[in-house]
Amino acid sequence: MLFFCFAIMQSKASSVNEPTDSVTKNLPIDEIVVTGTRNQTDIRHLPMTVSVINRKKIEFRNDPSLLPILSEQIPGLFITSRGIKGYGVSTGAAGGISLRGIGGGAAAQMLILIDGHPQYMGLFGHPIADAYQSMMAERVEVLRGPASVLYGSNAMGGVINIVTRQQEHDGNTTDIRIGGGSYGTVETEVSNKFREKRFESIVSGSYNRTDGHRENMGFEQYGGYAKLIFSPTDQWKLRGDVNLTHFNASNPGLITNPIHDNDSHITRGMASFAAENHYDKTSGSLSLYYNWGRHKINDGYYNNQSPKDYLFRSKDYMAGISWFQSAELFTGNRLTAGIDYMHFGGKSWNEIILTGEHEPGTDRHINEIAGYIDFRQNIKDLMTLDIGIRVDHHSQTGTEAIPQGGISFQLPKQAKLKAMISKGYRNPTIRELYMFPPANDGLRPERLMNYEISFTQSRMNNRLKYGINVFYIDGDNIIQTVPVNGKMMNVNTGKIENWGTEGELACQITKNWQISTNYSWLNMERPVIGSPEHKLFAGADFSKGKWAFSAGLQYIKGLYTSVEEGNMRTEDFVLLNIRGNYRLCKFASLYIKGENLLAQRYEINLGYPMPKATFMGGIHVHF
Repeated sequence: MLFFCFAIMQSKASSVNEPTDSVTKNLPIDEIVVTGTRNQTDIRHLPMTVSVINRKKIEFRNDPSLLPILSEQIPGLFITSRGIKGYGVSTGAAGGISLRGIGGGAAAQMLILIDGHPQYMGLFGHPIADAYQSMMAERVEVLRGPASVLYGSNAMGGVINIVTRQQEHDGNTTDIRIGGGSYGTVETEVSNKFREKRFESIVSGSYNRTDGHRENMGFEQYGGYAKLIFSPTDQWKLRGDVNLTHFNASNPGLITNPIHDNDSHITRGMASFAAENHYDKTSGSLSLYYNWGRHKINDGYYNNQSPKDYLFRSKDYMAGISWFQSAELFTGNRLTAGIDYMHFGGKSWNEIILTGEHEPGTDRHINEIAGYIDFRQNIKDLMTLDIGIRVDHHSQTGTEAIPQGGISFQLPKQAKLKAMISKGYRNPTIRELYMFPPANDGLRPERLMNYEISFTQSRMNNRLKYGINVFYIDGDNIIQTVPVNGKMMNVNTGKIENWGTEGELACQITKNWQISTNYSWLNMERPVIGSPEHKLFAGADFSKGKWAFSAGLQYIKGLYTSVEEGNMRTEDFVLLNIRGNYRLCKFASLYIKGENLLAQRYEINLGYPMPKATFMGGIHVHF
C-alpha cells in the first residue's frame, strides 16, 4: 500500500502545477512538538519517532475518548476494549495500552502525560483509560520508544502526551455537541474558549452513557475541564488548570461465565499550576501538580457464589514538582536540564456493606526524585546529535541511571534519516511491592534497551509524506507473578525481546481528497496480551462545500488474547468505519458515524465479544 501510493504520487508530481493556497492549508504539517525535548522543537531535529494527532482529526472523529483514534492512527500502538463505550477497571477491565509489545498489562509500561505531567494511579501504577477525554486536547503527541530520560518511570515503552486546548486569537467561541445511537448511547459535550489580550480561559464539560451491547454492561461518565492562562509579559505565562471525571462501569464477566454486581464507581482529578518563560535563547517551566482518585468497587459474584459482603475502597494521590530550563549556549546548540520530584501513594480498605465498618488494607507512600540533562547540537543544518542522561532515586528501589543517544541527518529532497539508542525503565508499583498475597518488597526496576533506525521524507510541498522505521527491543527484570516455595510471588524474572517495523504514508491527492495509511509488524519472542503481530490502517478523507466524509479500514492479525502455556489464543479481524459531516449553516453541522460495518465477530479481551455494527449521529453547534 505504501509503495503503491508513493508510485501514484510520484507520477502525478511531474504533471501538477504548484499547489494552491487552499490545498496547502488543508494539509496538516505538525512539525513543532514538545514531547521529545520538553521545549518546542522542529521534529526534524529529534532522533526519536514522534507522531501527532491534531485537533482537526480529533474533532472530526466525534468521540468523547481520545484512545480510539490513537489506536487507529498510530502504528505499533494498540488499546484493548470490551464494548461500545467505557473501559472500566478491576476484573474484566480494558484500556490496556501497548506499543511495540511493551505494556498492555495491569502495571503500565506506557506513560500518559497531560501537558507533561504523569498520569497514573498512586497505588496500582497504571493510567485510568476513561479519564482521557477529547474535550481537553488541542493535540496528542505520541513518542514511540523509551522516553525515560525526560519523563522517568513508566515511559519505558513510550509516551502519550495530551497537550491541552488553547485559544489562538482574541474573542469568544463556544462549541456544543449532542449525539446518540446504538444501545442507548448518549454523547454530549460543551466547551467555551475566551481570550482577551493577555488573559485566556477554556472551560469544558461532558456527559456520556450507554446501556452496552450485553446485559449488565452499562457505562456512565461525566466530567469537566477548566484552564486559565495569564501572560504578564511577552516572555512569561502563568497557567492553572483542573480536570475532573467520574464514571460508573458495570462488568458482565466472560460470556461463558457471567458475573453479577461487578460495578465500579471511580472519580479521578488533576490540578496543576505552571510558570513558563520563553526568551530568544532560553525557555523553561516550573510546574506543580496534584492528581487524586477515589474508587469504590464491588468485585461481584458468579452463579455458584454468594454476593460479597464488602466493597473494595481506595484513595490515591500523586503530588509533584517539575522544573526544567532549556538554553541555546551557542549556534545550533540546545541544552536542557531539569529536576522532577514526586510523592505518591494512598490507602485501601474493605468496607463491610451492612455495618460500614472498615477493614484496613494498605497505607503506603513513595518518594522519587530525579535530575536529567539533554544535549542537542545541530551541525550546519546537515545533522543533529542528541545525548541525554537521567539519574533517578526511588525511596524503595534505590538509584537508577538512564542514558540515551541519537543522531538525525537532514538529507536532500526533504528526507531525514535517524538512529536512536535509549534505555527505558519502570519502578515497581505499591501494589506489586506491598498489596495482596503476591507482593514482594524486594522488587527491582524493569529495564529495556531500544535500538531504532527511521527514514522519513516529504515531497511536493508537504503534500506527500511517508516514513518507515525498524526497531529492536531487549529487556529484562520484567515483573511476573510465579510460584516461589509453593506460593505465588511477584519476582523480576521476565524477559522481553521484540523487533519489527512500522510505516506511515499520507498524501493530499487533490484539494478535496486525502489518503493515509499506516502499518506495523511486530515479532515477540514472548507474546504479550493485547499486542497484535500485524496492524494495518488505510483511510480516505473527502471534503467539498458543505460535505465531508471519512472512511477507514483496519486490519488486525495475530492479536494475542491469551498467552497461557498450552492455551495460546489469537484473533484476526477487519473493521470498516465511516464518518460523515454536513454543514447546515455557518454555526451548525450534522454528523453520523458507523463502526464495524462489516459486522465482524471478534474479541479483544478474551471472553468479551465486541459489538457488531454500531451507529451514532448528532449535531455540532459552533458560535
